[in-house]
Amino acid sequence: MSLNQLIKTNSKKIRPGRGIGSGKGKTSGRGHKGQKSRRGVAIKSFEGGQMPLYRRLPKRGFNSLKKNVTAIINISSIENLINSKKLTKGPIDLKQLQEKKIINKKFKKLKVLGGGELKTKFDISTNYLSKQAKLKIEKIGGKINILKK
Repeated sequence: MSLNQLIKTNSKKIRPGRGIGSGKGKTSGRGHKGQKSRRGVAIKSFEGGQMPLYRRLPKRGFNSLKKNVTAIINISSIENLINSKKLTKGPIDLKQLQEKKIINKKFKKLKVLGGGELKTKFDISTNYLSKQAKLKIEKIGGKINILKK
């Protein structure tokens, strides 16, 4: 590397308002008059009349139209609850599961899935039912009541 190959790195900082020769004299790059030419003025979220970003975005915490109101439970979970005496073998429905605090009260519908093995016979009222759950419950002799809502 030679002296003629060195790159200048100590360029001077532009100091606004220091005369015409500085390139940022007189109005110091602020234009003429108006609110933004004044000292100490910052117009928060003003975008020149364009709709500001905070008004373009949706409100936080809105209720979704596609909110999940269907509770999902496996037949193996129901069997475990019956074996642990938390549920009776009688007709099991969403209201009973909510009263026993097994399913949250926010849910409006119930779907039963066929996960796990089934050895206990029980009756159930549900809105939706998977094919495997239906096969397993009917195979063991349980009754299914599908609610229309």
